[in-house]
Amino acid sequence: QVQLVESGGGLVQAGGSLRLSCAASGRTFSSYAMGWFRQTPGKEREFVAAISRSGGSTYYAEDVKGRFTCSRDNAKNTVYLQMNSLKPEDTAVYYCAADAVKITTTPTWGSWGQGTQVTVSS
Repeated sequence: QVQLVESGGGLVQAGGSLRLSCAASGRTFSSYAMGWFRQTPGKEREFVAAISRSGGSTYYAEDVKGRFTCSRDNAKNTVYLQMNSLKPEDTAVYYCAADAVKITTTPTWGSWGQGTQVTVSS
């Protein structure tokens, strides 16, 4: 179990950019794969991006590929989601997740942050 806190959400116009950050507590951050999910009212929480423990491998949902970039800085216990060319359909609460075992696109990860709101206006 690891404590996660997201930040960086806000309101942005379509075509703009935001960078989300997720700060993790503890001494074993590098032991966790990290991921990003998002959720809108009435919809299931959906996979956005993930990154391996070392940062050597990244994975993206098809609808964000080429626009979003996931990275991590293990020295700072922080994972990032750089979001470019934002669209109104990207509007959602974005959640950071951590798992000590494996990366999956289903929302079954071991630890979750509280979420941060991203709103993209048209």
